Amino acid sequence: MDFKELLAYQKAFSLAVEIFQISKQFPKEEMYSLTDQIRRSSRSVCANIAESYRKRLYVKHFVSKLTDADAENSETVVWLDFALSCEYILKELYNGLIERTSEIGRLINYMILNQGKFGCKE
Repeated sequence: MDFKELLAYQKAFSLAVEIFQISKQFPKEEMYSLTDQIRRSSRSVCANIAESYRKRLYVKHFVSKLTDADAENSETVVWLDFALSCEYILKELYNGLIERTSEIGRLINYMILNQGKFGCKE
């Protein structure tokens, strides 16, 4: 199986692409702060999931990269909180994005707790 087949990767990638599209509408003065930060953290989630899968033969590395993915997912939530507070996104959009980050977090946690299902040697 390829990492691109992982549900967590697919959902994280999809969210990162949507966040990129949404952040195009942020004010220009946010280009090197909020816009850059939210794009980086959201992209890092799927990148760390991909790296974890490639390191699955080493359980500690697998889990380490997945915890990095989870941390980046949490960071994305913080930037979404700022986007809402600054009124760059509407509450309805925010709620949908937050629900997706929660789902991604649950999928990452599932991978951590079920390492054997992802090819890790326990």
